[in-house]
Amino acid sequence: MSLFAVIREAGSGWTRGGITAQPGKSDHAAFMSALADEGFVLFAGPLAGSEHARVRVLLIVDTDDEAEINRRLADDPWTVSEQLRIERIESWNVFVGAERLRSEPAATA
Repeated sequence: MSLFAVIREAGSGWTRGGITAQPGKSDHAAFMSALADEGFVLFAGPLAGSEHARVRVLLIVDTDDEAEINRRLADDPWTVSEQLRIERIESWNVFVGAERLRSEPAATA
């Protein structure tokens, strides 16, 4: 498991208003949910307060290849429309809580 912190921010195609005002929000949400279902995106969400304006988003991604992050996110409808762009990608070393990322969910009765 190799983890990366990815910061995305509003691009030139971002329309005035927050996340809920954006065209194509359902397509973007479906795309991101699919990446999460695959285990590629572990966590994602807007940085506090930015969801109502020009958004900034943090993703925690599980991949061995930084180039794959660029490839996969290029297919996001909000990347294509230039509503979001990658600001920064950094390798992330988890020291505390790493065991929770590797553990299987407990079975429910």
